[in-house]
Amino acid sequence: MEDWIDQARDYLPSDWGSVAGACIAAGLAVGLALLVHRIVFRALRRVARSSESEADDIVVRELVRPTRWAIVALALVLAARTMPLLDTVWQAIAGFVLPALIGWIALSIMQATVKALELRADISIEDNLEARRRRTRLAIFSRMGTFAIVFVTIGLMLLSIPGIRDIGVTLMASAGLAALAVGAAAQPALKALISGLQMALTEPIRIDDVVIIEGEWGRIEDIRTTYVVVRIWDERRLIVPVNKFLEESFQNWTRRESQLLGTVFLHLDPMADVTKVRARYEELIEQNPLWDRRVQVVQVTDTAPDYMEVRLLMSARDAGTAFDLRCQIREAMMAFIRDEMPEAIARRRWEPIDKDEPGILPG
Repeated sequence: MEDWIDQARDYLPSDWGSVAGACIAAGLAVGLALLVHRIVFRALRRVARSSESEADDIVVRELVRPTRWAIVALALVLAARTMPLLDTVWQAIAGFVLPALIGWIALSIMQATVKALELRADISIEDNLEARRRRTRLAIFSRMGTFAIVFVTIGLMLLSIPGIRDIGVTLMASAGLAALAVGAAAQPALKALISGLQMALTEPIRIDDVVIIEGEWGRIEDIRTTYVVVRIWDERRLIVPVNKFLEESFQNWTRRESQLLGTVFLHLDPMADVTKVRARYEELIEQNPLWDRRVQVVQVTDTAPDYMEVRLLMSARDAGTAFDLRCQIREAMMAFIRDEMPEAIARRRWEPIDKDEPGILPG
């Protein structure tokens, strides 16, 4: 038996003991780090749940994963100080791991901050102009920050590769070539960043704005770095480039406030009694809860030989409510005209030519 063990040892590497020791040290370090992380974050979750603010829960939830691996990396660093072989392995991968962990933590902190600030910008309330403004700026700046963090993190990771670092130094030595290469490669990204910054500063649109673009009515659902998502009224999504909102005209119904005026046009017989129509409209609009009690007007806006155009003007607190109010008033007024004023229905008139009338030839 002893002879067999001696023969087996001959086939093992001479530093087998150090390899095993390094593995054991690394395993113990990782296990202890995970245990410490679990204890700490269990306590933090209890503290967050006891708090009335939901922001604490968001911060703990966003940081739990990156900090877990950061503590593991810290434990490996401490263990590597006593194990030369483990230190050699760690030095080989540290250039990738450390920038990735730092970038991940920075990204998580930024996302947690953005989500916590979004809690203070509730767009479900009626007067949500300021909340929509904050949501829009948070969305744009968070995506710009995400791009910057990812870009810097990847750059630091690539610099840990000697070959790529040498290429970068060579390119930097040739300033003209480096500027040309960087400018050509970064042009789309820089253009997107500048457009996003311009969108955040000028605010042509905001989250939940009502717009008409490409002939479609919809709400701004999301603002990305390079495109905007518009939720159409029938639940389709219209993907529009950011530059279109900066370079072309479009309608924004909630630029300053959400209140809108709506119109209903009735084409009635020229002999219809407008007074009865006005009285019935005023009665209907007073009873309708969608009316915000700002504007209600009845006017004859046009006439023709066969009809007159009557405009019913009304106001509502937002675009969706104004559309529903118009539909309800239109339906109720048509029912009233049909049942109570059938003589007001527009008709085409014609009179036969009198054959005996002098000067007029029969057709």
